[in-house]
This record gives sequence, structure tokens and C-alpha cells, in this order.
Amino acid sequence: MKILVVADLHYSLPQFDWVLQAAPAYDVVVIAGDLLEIASAVDPGTQIVVINTYLKRLRQATRLLVCSGNHDLDALNADGEKHAAWLEFAKRLAIPIDGDTILIDGVMITVCAWWDGPLTLKRIGEQLAAAAPDRIDRWIWVHHAPPSDSPVSWSGGRHYGDTALSGWIVQYQPDFVFSGHVHEAPFARGGSWVDQIGKTWVFNAGRQIGDVPTAISIETDAAEAAWFSLEGAEGVHLDLPLTRPIEQLTAMPEWMLRKEA
Repeated sequence: MKILVVADLHYSLPQFDWVLQAAPAYDVVVIAGDLLEIASAVDPGTQIVVINTYLKRLRQATRLLVCSGNHDLDALNADGEKHAAWLEFAKRLAIPIDGDTILIDGVMITVCAWWDGPLTLKRIGEQLAAAAPDRIDRWIWVHHAPPSDSPVSWSGGRHYGDTALSGWIVQYQPDFVFSGHVHEAPFARGGSWVDQIGKTWVFNAGRQIGDVPTAISIETDAAEAAWFSLEGAEGVHLDLPLTRPIEQLTAMPEWMLRKEA
């Protein structure tokens, strides 16, 4: 399975255009939160209409999964906690969103909400507990905030990770966790786009300016992951323990160049 992971696009339409162009080359595209931008001059309602159009087009191109981030919350749920009600449009397009667990080619993928209060946090824990017995082989989580006390949550001055997520990773040991939220992590001294917690690989692509987003490409059969940014590209072998410094890529991985039959 070839997976493209992005996050924190923050209503950058050129970056959404790039994802749309890249999408057909992947089996699955993951947008790990913060599709909208609360500080934008464009009002939230207009942003939602535009981004829903992108989600529809992306779903036509490939399999798409989307979780909410802190910029995506537009309404209160029945418990009085903020949530991304607008993502229900995506669910009607058969796009897995917050609260969903699905199987794709035998891989179980759980999509988690951004939690704004204790009841949403509790439901995420219940969601993971309910999914765990159904795990067959590989299990992937999509969760906007990265785990705490990890290079993927390091801003250069402090960690901005989720301690609850860290506990769930230790408890369930999923194979991959795709996150975002801490834009600086891959670029900060002491930060990174990838970490390994036990047997779990955790990822945060980060965020950069310009028309092309930072992105992570993963090929599960090749057991490799590659990160691309304006500062260059790096790669890791997912069947080996993580070592630092991470290898700089001087050429595109062969599996990214291979055309599917």
C-alpha cells in the first residue's frame, strides 16, 4: 500500500491543488487535520464550501481519510464540546472521518477527532478500545496532535504533544500514527518528522510556506517512508530500528518512480 500523508494545509489552496495532483499515484491519501485556517481573511463558511469541493475531487481520485484539527472545529456537539460538524459532508462521500475505523486491504485504520474536552477524549479512548480486538495485522491511527515528549512534537522550545495519545500508543502499539499540529517539528533542532515509540512509528510532516506542502510517502511492501520539504528529503526503513541522524535522500525511492500496472 502506497500512502501519502499531509497535514496542516490551513486553507492553502495551492497546497490542496498539489495534493489533488499527486493523489492518483497513491492507494490512500491522509489529511491529518487543520484543513481550515481560523486566522484567514476568508470566512469559515466559505472555507468549508471550498474545502469540501477539494475533498470530493480527492475522493474521486483515490481513497481519502481526514481527521479534524484544532482549526477545523466549527460547532458544539451535544456535550457542549467543539467538533468539526462540517466533516459530515465528507462522511456522506464515503470518506472516513473522526470516529471511524475501517479496513483497506486488510489494514485497519482508525481516525480520531481533535478533542476539545474530557468527553470527546473519553470517546477516543473508547474508540481505540473497541477497535483493538478486531486488529488482524497492521493498525494505523490518524490523530492531529502528535504524542508528547517526542521529536515529532518538539517546536524548538517545548513539546506540544498529547499525553493521552502517548499512553494509548504504549497500551496498543499501533504500527503507524499519522499526526501534524506542530509545524516546526521536522525543522527544529531536536525535532523530527519521524519517531519510534516501542514498535510504533509516529509521523508529523510539519508545515512549510509555498505552493507545495511538506509530505510523507510510505510504501508498506517496501517498508520505507520518505519525507519531502523545501529543505530536502529524508528516508527511513520501517523494518529496521530508527537511527539518527536520519538518512538524506539523494534520489527518489524506486517505489515512488514505479508505475502501477
